[in-house]
Parts: sequence; structure tokens; C-alpha cells
Amino acid sequence: MKRLVVLGGGESGVGTAILGKKMGYDVFVSDFGSIKENYKEVLTINGIKWEDNKHTEDLVLDADVVMKSPGIPDKSAIVQKLLKKKISVISEIEFAAKYTDATLIGITGSNGKTTTTMLTYHLLKSAGLNVGLGGNIGKSFAWQVAENNFDVYVLELSSFQLDGCFTFIPHIAILTNLSPDHLDRYEYKYENYINSKFRITQNQSETDYFIYDGDDEMIEKWFVNNTIKAQKIPFSLTKSYEIGTTIQDNTMKINTSDNEFTMDTTHLALEGKHNMKNAMAAASVAQLMKIRKQTIRESLANFQGVEHRLEKVLKIQNVQYINDSKATNVNATFFALDSVTSPTVWIVGGVDKGNDYSELMALVNEKVKAIICLGVDNKKIIDAFGSIVDMMVEVSSMTDAVRTAQHIAEKGDTVLLSPACASFDLFENYEDRGRQFKQAVQNL
Repeated sequence: MKRLVVLGGGESGVGTAILGKKMGYDVFVSDFGSIKENYKEVLTINGIKWEDNKHTEDLVLDADVVMKSPGIPDKSAIVQKLLKKKISVISEIEFAAKYTDATLIGITGSNGKTTTTMLTYHLLKSAGLNVGLGGNIGKSFAWQVAENNFDVYVLELSSFQLDGCFTFIPHIAILTNLSPDHLDRYEYKYENYINSKFRITQNQSETDYFIYDGDDEMIEKWFVNNTIKAQKIPFSLTKSYEIGTTIQDNTMKINTSDNEFTMDTTHLALEGKHNMKNAMAAASVAQLMKIRKQTIRESLANFQGVEHRLEKVLKIQNVQYINDSKATNVNATFFALDSVTSPTVWIVGGVDKGNDYSELMALVNEKVKAIICLGVDNKKIIDAFGSIVDMMVEVSSMTDAVRTAQHIAEKGDTVLLSPACASFDLFENYEDRGRQFKQAVQNL
């Protein structure tokens, strides 16, 4: 009996354990932190051995294959020991993909991947397809492979998940864009991170598709020195393609090999240039999957958007409060500031992953009247913007941040939570941060 060791007892770890057990592995789950009670129960009910708050080396190093949760870096001691022993260390995506014949759609990118994933899922589900949603979002992909029988999976994939993929082949892959993110995990080398993202297409063949942003100069640059086998379907707001997706006179046009789709972009539910691109990517998938054109148009027009991504919370005394907690890097915050039209009180800060704030300077200069720093260490933000904004305040709780913003904001202003940083210094995750923001706004 082959032995599967799962590192990390969260959603992806427990899902992998359940699928592993079903596929006849001897499974052991080991978490260096504590496993949540509901997950412990699931493991125990399924007869799966587990430990938490430690890694017992003898039990971990005795593996045939190891599934590592995406949050555990390669440089952690236990992973280094596994690699030294030449034990295969893979991601949940790699493990689960082997056990399903479903059509796989993989979506990655520095920004926009959640919205694109949700929108793609919405398009396919509205068309009546039997479709699952997983990866970096929702219920574990492995868990669904164990318990459901979907024909199609739409998977949001982080670079960390792709790093553990070696044979995984999505039939359709999307790369929404590239901007420096998580560089602390890539030796602070942008090219390492870029190569990680392109792993999504590494095993694709001529019968597969690669959808990407043709306006993204880093993607275009990568293609100068690298080739892929998949059929390329670029999308662009400015260029035109024989095969690909373009915008002309407020009309989105998608050309795939034998088929054209058009839609009036004024009917799109989501606002902003970046969302136009997310819609182009998702609609390209729907077109390749032969979804009815009318269904695509209707679905793009009625999509509700993603929680914590430019989410309008409330208008209080004519001040609009916007929750963009999902903006965990500079590029995401760039989109947020770009989309705001009124004077802005900007709540920013958290765990900095090697951010370069210079690309925000022009926008901050033009739109931001005050900055509220919400983080344990705000030095970098203060150094970057201290001289161009009239008012800067440091706070250490979401309640203080929102109350302070209310004092500063005047009629017609916007209060924008768009942190440009990870949330782990003061919050459990970006969802917790976003929910606390919404709660604080509702309490005003």
C-alpha cells in the first residue's frame, strides 16, 4: 500500500486526505500548526491518522508521495528533508487531477483571477453544464473529485499550487496578467515568479488553449524567448487579432477558429477596464466550450461580482465605502485607485511582500486626500507617500481605521480599503479583514 503524507490540515489538505484514502493510500496528515476542530472530526470519522502542532519526522519522511499545502514554503525544514530524500512533493491540484476525467479549466495571474474564475464558473453553470469550482477558492478540488462527479472544473490556481504541478494539464488555461507578487517566496526574483505562472501551460498540447492578456508586456516579453504548444487566444483592449478577443467601438469581439461572438460592452455587469479584461477571458472560455451566444451575453450582464473586490458596502452621509480587501498587492490597488472618481481616503497596509509603491504615485497624487495606515509596520508606506499626501494616520484596528476615515471624509468622498498587502499581521486572512471592514462601516 502506498503511503501518502499530507502536510497541512486545512481545506486542501483534508480534501487530499479523503481522496487519497478513497484511492487506496495509507494516509497521514501532519500540520505544524493546529488543525481546526471541524477538520479533525472529518479526518477521525474517515479513519485518517493525523497530528497537529508538530511534524513527527519518522512518520513524515516515510512517504511515497507528499502533498504540501500551498502556504508551506519550499525552504521549510521538513520540505527540504523530503526533497533531499528524493520523495515526490506535489500540490493538491497535481494529486487530484490524476483521478478525474473531467475537462479542466485552470486560471492564474497576479490579479483578476478570482473574478475571472467566478465569472467563468457563472457562465458555464448558467449554460447548464455540470461544473465544479475549486483550487484557490471554495471547496477543495481533491475533495470534490472524491465525492462529486462533475464534467468540468474551473480552478483558480496560485503560483504556489502551480509550483507543485508536474503532469497537470488544463484543457483551457488562462493567464490574466503579471505583476510582482509573493517575491519573498521566489528569492525576490521576478523572473522566477513569472516562470511559476507559466507552468500552467507546460504540459498543454496543440489541442489545448492558452488565453492571455495581449496587453501585458511581461507576458509578451516571455513569449519572445519561449514557445508553447497550446493554441494561443490573446485578449486586448487596443490590439486586433485574427484569433483572439478585441474591443472595437464598445463591442467585444471573440474570434476562435470557426466562430465569432460579439457583445455590446455597455451591457457588462462589472465596471472598469480590468473587469472588461476579466470578462473577455471568461467569455473566451465559454466560446471555446461552445456555450450559446445568448447565454454568454445574459450571464455577462447579470454577474454579481466577487466579495472583497471593489465591493460597494454603504453610502453614509454621501460618502461611499468600498471594500477591496482582496487587493493584496500593489497592482490590484492600482486598479482600485484607478476606478475611483472622487477624492479618496485610502486605508492601506499589512504584511508587505516586497512591494514597490512607485507605480501608485501618480494616482495617489491625483486622488488620495488622506492615508490611513493599518498594519504593524507602516514605515515603507509612510516613506513612500508621506510627502505627497496632506494627512497620514496610523491605526492598529479596523474599527479605528473606519472611524478615523469617517472623521476625515467629506460629502462626495470615497473611503477605500485597498491594502496592497497581505493581512496576516492583524487578521486571519483577507476575507476576515474585509468582513471586519464591512462590520465597522455598518456600525457607524
